[in-house]
Amino acid sequence: MEPTFFQKHPLVKDLLSLAIFVGAIVLGTMFLNTYIYRSYNVVGGSMENTLHGDDRVIVNRAAVSWAHFVGQEYVPERGQIIVFMNEDEAKVAEYKAAGVEHPMTCNLPANVSDQYIIKRVIAFPGERVTVKNGTMTIYNDEHPDGFVYDTEWRTDTDGPKAHTSGEVDATVPDGELFVSGDNREGSNSWDSRNGLGTIPYCRVIGPVVLRLFPFDKMRTF
Repeated sequence: MEPTFFQKHPLVKDLLSLAIFVGAIVLGTMFLNTYIYRSYNVVGGSMENTLHGDDRVIVNRAAVSWAHFVGQEYVPERGQIIVFMNEDEAKVAEYKAAGVEHPMTCNLPANVSDQYIIKRVIAFPGERVTVKNGTMTIYNDEHPDGFVYDTEWRTDTDGPKAHTSGEVDATVPDGELFVSGDNREGSNSWDSRNGLGTIPYCRVIGPVVLRLFPFDKMRTF
């Protein structure tokens, strides 16, 4: 029997096998990164004392992917730490200067620093959020007199800081979230309290589920 092409050229066979192996790894990595999980480095101190600059976190993309697969918006839970896409600040300023309402989009803007932001979920559509005398309060149908939810996440060394700076009285629009950093003193966190605005569901990348690095501070969320 006459030898096959690959029997005559074993180097070609080896190179082809290597190319297929590398291609499978690349495609698998792209699939995992797009639909299953992503990792991000925390920049700055807006989430202290929960997260710190240069912490490496893992975000659960699977929950968002599944919600979109069944034709629904992904809605995180109150108190979850999420990563979401930033808005195009220049475009927002352009609409404000023209005196018209800015239509929130769900496409990742180009040439924007800090394209991804990490914050904690505070309130949902229809809920009223106030910040007064250093306290952030949420009002809804279940709690018409308001409640301060984030005390359950706070310890002496972790969670949202006790004092919240600013003066806020806002109602969350349909399909959007009110978010805040845990470091709420002064201007340490650019969030829904002070210029960032509320965040459309469709901009959510996913909830943070693990701090991977530093290894001695690894923990789940």
